[in-house]
Amino acid sequence: MSRTAVTDAGRRIPRRGAAVTGALGLLSAAALALPLVVNAGTTSPAAAAADCAAGYVALTFDDGPNASTTTQVISALRSAGARATFFNQGNRVAANPSLARSQKDAGHWIGNHSYTHPHMTQLSQSQMTSEISQTQQAIQQATGQAPKLFRPPYGETNSTLKSVEQQFGLTEVLWSVDSQDWNGASTAQIVQAAGNLQAGGVILMHDGYQTTINAIPQIVANLKSRGLCTGMISPSTGRAVAPSDTPPGTTTTTTPPAGATCTATYRTTQQWGDRFNGEVTITAGSTAITSWTATVTVTSPQKISATWNGTPSWDSSGNVMTMKPNGNGNLAAGASTTFGFTVMANGQWANPAVSCRTP
Repeated sequence: MSRTAVTDAGRRIPRRGAAVTGALGLLSAAALALPLVVNAGTTSPAAAAADCAAGYVALTFDDGPNASTTTQVISALRSAGARATFFNQGNRVAANPSLARSQKDAGHWIGNHSYTHPHMTQLSQSQMTSEISQTQQAIQQATGQAPKLFRPPYGETNSTLKSVEQQFGLTEVLWSVDSQDWNGASTAQIVQAAGNLQAGGVILMHDGYQTTINAIPQIVANLKSRGLCTGMISPSTGRAVAPSDTPPGTTTTTTPPAGATCTATYRTTQQWGDRFNGEVTITAGSTAITSWTATVTVTSPQKISATWNGTPSWDSSGNVMTMKPNGNGNLAAGASTTFGFTVMANGQWANPAVSCRTP
């Protein structure tokens, strides 16, 4: 039976049976998809490991970035505490470089999904090379990093395409579960499809459907209830595994010579259409501290518009805030305190970077 998929213009075209939706697609694919982000300061590494006792799966989103939906996808993932892989089209990255940068700054991975979303197996080798090369360049220019992953449009691949991928050092990525969002699936149906994910699995979704955006919170909640976390896919095994990196804007610890330490952890507590509230928890190490100084760095053009529970100052750029305690700042060993602030996003939704030091 013929399948259909939505193209750039939103029209439906035949979707070939080469798109792999079963376990064989996963075994032939290798990709980075990404881990569940535990709000810093709320869950210990040991607790996070226990939460992921059943293993890891990968969320992936194709065909972006889209001016009307990408920011919503990023926001939904942030609110759900998840990260994902975005397989972007080169022409859309060229048209929306700031959105591609926002994906990266929010802690997500970006893969190559061709430049114009053609049926790659119908192209000559030189045309395949052009599609991949242009996209590598567009993403490199937008984010500062060239992709290491390639997902062929419609899941269509052959030996010629694989040889071109190898020339660029790209790992081909398919999927083990198809959400069918491209085929008009409802939010409930997308959530139901995600329920078929097993440890190591990869789900195909798309950046462009409100039904998919609406499904994200329930997908992540259901995964968590089954002891599964969103993780990266090992390029060597083609299976989702525990992440090997640290999400941006989480924890930085400074240890002064005297041995007294403090740790700063960040989490987003509220978000609106133009701004978000952040909270930083300062925690003393195994030795009591008499004071602390935290540094919060936002990404331009973000600006901090309000603060509470601390005494702030800024550098000349206005992007780096130094926060000191109201009062003496004494903290017993292992004790914590918090301060907060409002960030005007100005189109940039990256989490602030935080650090802490003691006198």
